[in-house]
Amino acid sequence: MNKITCAFLLLFTTSTCLAQQLSKSDFLEDLVYLKTTLSQRHISLFSKISEKDFNAKVAEIELKADSLNYDTFTAELFKLIVAIGDEHTRIEPTYTKIFPIKFEQFKEGIYVTGIEAKATNLMLGKLTAINGISIEEISKRFKSVILHENPSYFTVGFLNYLNNPNFLRGLKIINSTDEATYTLIDSTGKERNGTLKAVLKSENNNMTLNESYFSMLSTKSNDFYSYEYIEQEKALYFNYARCREMEKKPFSKFNEELFALIELKKPTKIILDLRNNSGGNSAILDPFIEKIKKSYLNNKKRFFVLIGKKTFSSALMNAVDLKRNFSVTLVGEPTSGNITTTEK
Repeated sequence: MNKITCAFLLLFTTSTCLAQQLSKSDFLEDLVYLKTTLSQRHISLFSKISEKDFNAKVAEIELKADSLNYDTFTAELFKLIVAIGDEHTRIEPTYTKIFPIKFEQFKEGIYVTGIEAKATNLMLGKLTAINGISIEEISKRFKSVILHENPSYFTVGFLNYLNNPNFLRGLKIINSTDEATYTLIDSTGKERNGTLKAVLKSENNNMTLNESYFSMLSTKSNDFYSYEYIEQEKALYFNYARCREMEKKPFSKFNEELFALIELKKPTKIILDLRNNSGGNSAILDPFIEKIKKSYLNNKKRFFVLIGKKTFSSALMNAVDLKRNFSVTLVGEPTSGNITTTEK
């Protein structure tokens, strides 16, 4: 029997919550908190780094404390987490600002898929530099603070932080968290520079998005799970965006509705979308798994599971379970997570 093993998620929050106005003593207090908490709570802290090397890296950060600011200190903590080598161990600083631009990576490069309304001339431009630093050098610096053993895991983090002022300043890509200049190549091959001002994350809802790209993604609902019956295709689309229960609709109730619709409409196919699911509790999906096992839809020509680079942790475990034990067809991109299997 195959067994999937997965490390526990450890989220790090310091006693000061990484408040941005920190002194040297605050940095050291946070560092000690992180070191102590990891040592006490991590199930396999020294599986990829020795205790000696871990302590040496902590000491290196201590020696730099006088020269660090909030952003460079945070970058040092990210580097420490990378040295641990566990995708489920990470820090989550509170970032309040963002540059109003979104990116997606394709085989040809990194392209703008969303941007503030007054700079739509930069839409679909290929990113080549930020503040004069080449995208190749930026990628190299990002690899010091984001695990890159799994290319999809790195890409998700890379794209997530390319518009983050504090993260970019921490890596010394920009000097100020107020603005950044993005250099892009447009569809005619012409180089264009766009200087963007940082905005509060709460004010970042007015970006213009490239509809041809975002129409491929499920963006209609913020629910953890939802479904839509596509009449012309006789297909049932099940978007499973998070492995978590919704307070107002437990998954068991949702699942009853889903299979009642299957009984009524008799769809010719079902599409389970895990592309944007970063995990949670893999057992949430169990009621669906039990019902689909006995369904006529449990057939490779009828049951499709969409995966992508954001499919991670418990969502990946669900995908692997379905692939191994059901008649499904997986469609999409390589996932973010790595799994360890043992034979019994």
